[in-house]
Amino acid sequence: MGVRRWVESWPLYRQLTGTDPLGRGAAAKSAGSLSLTARTETADSMARSVCPYCAVGCAQRVFVKDGQVTQIEGDPDSPISRGRLCPKGAASKSLVTSPFRQTTVRYRRPYSTQWEDLDLDTAMNMIADRVLAARDETWEDVDDAGRPLNRTLGISSLGGATLDNEENYLIKKLFTAMGALQIENQARI
Repeated sequence: MGVRRWVESWPLYRQLTGTDPLGRGAAAKSAGSLSLTARTETADSMARSVCPYCAVGCAQRVFVKDGQVTQIEGDPDSPISRGRLCPKGAASKSLVTSPFRQTTVRYRRPYSTQWEDLDLDTAMNMIADRVLAARDETWEDVDDAGRPLNRTLGISSLGGATLDNEENYLIKKLFTAMGALQIENQARI
């Protein structure tokens, strides 16, 4: 390869001497970049989703190949985010594909220094038993003057900012039905 041909292969040379003075098109391309294929082009399917990190609700497009998530990007059809994602939303692929992602219920018994894996049914039963016990122990039928209260101050709920209106509505209904008064969600704070 001659020196002239070598210099002409430089992107800066092509930018200064060609038709792409801003270096946004052909001048920025190389043989290596021309051989690359976007992960979105080879995907088997694409699903629309919502970013799980905050209450903004930025839309995402999730690309899947062979049953595995290959790319997550902003959805340009979204009126909320118009295809843009913040750094956390743009990195949400690692939330799904990280080898360090917890996929089992982890439990540490009181005063223990070790975590143990529980099956989901066992964990859900433990939670239900504790909620019912706290409710039973702190239930108030009437106040000192005999007025009906029918409440418990032993349980409460603070919902996360990523919950939508429907989820917050159902949580409010559930905790109200159990007699709880302290029900709030982060999206309203």
